[in-house]
Amino acid sequence: MDSHAGFHSLREETDASVPVRGDLPKWLRGSLIRNGPGAFSFPGGSEVDHWFDGLAMLYRFTFDPGDDAGSVAGGDGGAVHYRNRFLRTDAYEAATSGEFEGGFATGETTLRSRLATFLTEPYDNTNIIAERVGDAYVALTESPRGVGFDPDTLETTGAVDRDGDAPSGQLSCAHFKRDPATGALVTVDTEFGRTSRYHVTAWTADGDRRHVGSVETDRPAYMHSFALTPRYVVLTEFPLRLDPRRFLKPGRQPPFIEQFEWEPERGTRIVVLDRTTGAVVAEPTADPLFGFHHVNAFEREGGDEVVFDLETVPDAAAIDSLYLENVRAGEMDAIAGRIERFTVDLGSDTRTGRYGGGSDADVARETLSAEGSALPTCSPARWCREHRYVYAMGMDAPVTEWARRVLKLDAETGTVRTFDSGGDYFGEPIFVPAPDGESEEDGVVLTVALDVDADRSRLLVLDGETLAERARATLPHAVPFDFHGRYFPELRAAHGE
Repeated sequence: MDSHAGFHSLREETDASVPVRGDLPKWLRGSLIRNGPGAFSFPGGSEVDHWFDGLAMLYRFTFDPGDDAGSVAGGDGGAVHYRNRFLRTDAYEAATSGEFEGGFATGETTLRSRLATFLTEPYDNTNIIAERVGDAYVALTESPRGVGFDPDTLETTGAVDRDGDAPSGQLSCAHFKRDPATGALVTVDTEFGRTSRYHVTAWTADGDRRHVGSVETDRPAYMHSFALTPRYVVLTEFPLRLDPRRFLKPGRQPPFIEQFEWEPERGTRIVVLDRTTGAVVAEPTADPLFGFHHVNAFEREGGDEVVFDLETVPDAAAIDSLYLENVRAGEMDAIAGRIERFTVDLGSDTRTGRYGGGSDADVARETLSAEGSALPTCSPARWCREHRYVYAMGMDAPVTEWARRVLKLDAETGTVRTFDSGGDYFGEPIFVPAPDGESEEDGVVLTVALDVDADRSRLLVLDGETLAERARATLPHAVPFDFHGRYFPELRAAHGE
């Protein structure tokens, strides 16, 4: 294992039924599918430079409480059917054959390779998250090309491109947003050009894709996610910006992310776009800041106010802190994220029914918690609606170590509850609501913890209200720190698995 546990390469692919210690809720029968970098070094001695560039590996955890005929118990609390597998992508084939050229923050590129990546061969190391698009299950990254996979075997089924007449681009927000009321799945792509544009598109529940609207920009920003409400899409155009003409310069250039420049004098442009008309209804400017992850968004005052929670840092230095030479040496030296709430008053134009660009719109900003955090989430039952609770990895401030705890923030009172047993380091917490829950807290929190001494990872099931441990399943190996997961209630265990 490398000098820092969690940033090692896992080359073993496993299919195993793991006994559970504790009490799995009887309703917890779906599957958690997580995605992240599984290997950082390859045959021939080549390796990536940054955590974001490891080869994509999927992990499936299927819950089996053990009370159905034919189910596997194997413990006092049922079983978790576990499987992990690399995605067999073009990037995987290149890396394992000694021809890996680079990725998000690794390697120099030539003009020819840059144009090929943008125009004909989009980067397909889809190591960030898994989603369901129509009936298909797709692994995603910040390229407009997804990679399909079989949700049972995790076998790669092929490239998934942006089909149809709706516009696309060369860069994509890795996180899609689902409207639970309609089933629509919304995303934002960036098209580089003389006039660059952010294209907002949506898939219907059946998988048909349509154009929602587009926003022009002179220098596109790096955006990893965005916010969604029943009426609006909210873009946070951070001042980490790129001049697209740089891609056309001859010769070798630094990695993709190093082409972006921090321009704090521009502030952070908040763009609110109407989902029905495609019109920009407001675009106030906040102070300069940076962030990867929106928690959730909702509307107040009859739709005249848009509220979104975002995990922020003062600038984009967090990207540099995650180069492998830093994290393996325990030298993250980054400012911890904090969860902030932004309230956009859309201005008088929306109150009078006119869409004039929100000339008198403004944005207010408040800190919900000063606790260090990473990868914040909320209950999917609260998406596009007002939420009270946020779950996140708990980080020391400043960040010198990986997350040592899970935290639960009460956005109404500002109080924080934590959990820190069952392992040394913790991954992203995912809240799964109980089907018949009476409150927002009714459900469980799923997180993967790494036990360094045991050289094993554990899946922990925590109570959604108290964060007390309800159940655990110890995996056959230590899983590298991954990125994001999604719980799919429809993916259930087959009897005899």
